[in-house]
Amino acid sequence: MTLVPLDGPPGADINSPGAGPTSQPRPDRPTPGGSGTADDGRTGSGVGGGGSAADGAAGAGAPATPGGTAPTGTGAGSPVPAPSGGPATPPTPAALTWDDPARKSTDKRWCEKVTVTFRNTGGTAVRSGTVTFGTHVIGALGIDWATVESAVDLPAPLGPKAEEDHTWTVCVDAWRVPLGMHIETQDVAVTWK
Repeated sequence: MTLVPLDGPPGADINSPGAGPTSQPRPDRPTPGGSGTADDGRTGSGVGGGGSAADGAAGAGAPATPGGTAPTGTGAGSPVPAPSGGPATPPTPAALTWDDPARKSTDKRWCEKVTVTFRNTGGTAVRSGTVTFGTHVIGALGIDWATVESAVDLPAPLGPKAEEDHTWTVCVDAWRVPLGMHIETQDVAVTWK
């Protein structure tokens, strides 16, 4: 019986002296990471064809670019752009101002119409409040005999940056204003929240 070796050169006998497997790589298998020559003279690559051994050194999963260079990109440490804008600014609290009262007489000497202009210069609405009038009782010679206070509800709500006029009829007790005397509502105080 005669055995023919699979890895030996053609015509070699396994039983002949010095015969046996050779250390030469098979010509149709490229060496790992290198290039080999196929039977027809074409060169191949150990990393899958179409490139050189340097292409394989670029790392697995990194696609080759034309010219055989590995692509470059931003690393994991690249800064992330900050979102535009900042936190919303909270609105400013309500800030109420008012003018001096505008007065108009009525057919009764102990009453008059009083108009006050209110302005909210803040960024929050005025929800409620109280308006307190100081009404002076004036004698025939211009002497201020007494001051009488009265309170009414503030016209609310008054929105941010709003302006509003409001008119009230302010009266005192008739007996406080004898004939020849009159009243003047000169003072206005306001509390609000």
